[in-house]
Amino acid sequence: MNIFSANIDSLTELYNTELRKALDLEETIVKALPAMIEKSTDTQLKQGLQSHLQESEQHVERVRQLLDSFEDSTSIKCKVIHTLVTEAEDSMKDTTDVDVRDIAIIAAAQQVEHHEIAVYGTLKAWARLLGRTEDVSLIELIERDEKHADTLLTEISERVNSEAPIAKAA
Repeated sequence: MNIFSANIDSLTELYNTELRKALDLEETIVKALPAMIEKSTDTQLKQGLQSHLQESEQHVERVRQLLDSFEDSTSIKCKVIHTLVTEAEDSMKDTTDVDVRDIAIIAAAQQVEHHEIAVYGTLKAWARLLGRTEDVSLIELIERDEKHADTLLTEISERVNSEAPIAKAA
């Protein structure tokens, strides 16, 4: 709970605030993905997560670039991503079967992707309203990567899900 309100009274201030949260979101993902890569056993999943880690590192730089025109460009904690990462860590700890763990990793990663797609879709709409056409182009690049990652995870899950045990052996 915040003791003091941020006193956001314009779309520009809201846009800046949400960009600063997006910076934390991407930095948090960059920190979380290596553990997911390490814990996954499916080769295609590992490769997909590794590729997305590299994209996320670029996203950090792109969001910083988006923030360059603002006086305050320090990150603000994105509570949603921290919760999703905690959930992912818990799932990885709780799963003992490697195939089930891969499924849990895919599910956690897709939850993150869906949140990112929503964040960047909103930021893109606001950038358009604010006439920030260069921002729109950068945000579209990030959004494209997030959608691609989600599509790839869906493709991997269709195979991985069918390989996992359905019920505990009696």
